[in-house]
Amino acid sequence: MALEVVDANFEVEVLQSDKVVLVDFWAAWCGPCRMVGPIVEELAKDYEGKAVIAKVDVDNNPSISSALGIRNIPTLLFFKDGKVVDKQVGVAPKEALAAKLDALIG
Repeated sequence: MALEVVDANFEVEVLQSDKVVLVDFWAAWCGPCRMVGPIVEELAKDYEGKAVIAKVDVDNNPSISSALGIRNIPTLLFFKDGKVVDKQVGVAPKEALAAKLDALIG
């Protein structure tokens, strides 16, 4: 299951992670987010132990969303060594997201 990240634990869970981290920025009212959600959950299973797959509810965690300039959702950010290294805005197929993760994991 994808890790629920909030303003309070974002730095520890994402920025200080020793693994590649994919963060899905979403909201309950967002239709496209509901399409991406199951894909993110599948990736969480597929990449368990290899990467961290996380979700941030933008409505409940405005500090992170604002600090990272999230303007559209769903937005998926890929972090490596505490820095954003790739980005996907909008719905994307599982294969495309997996390819980005694979490239970053090496």
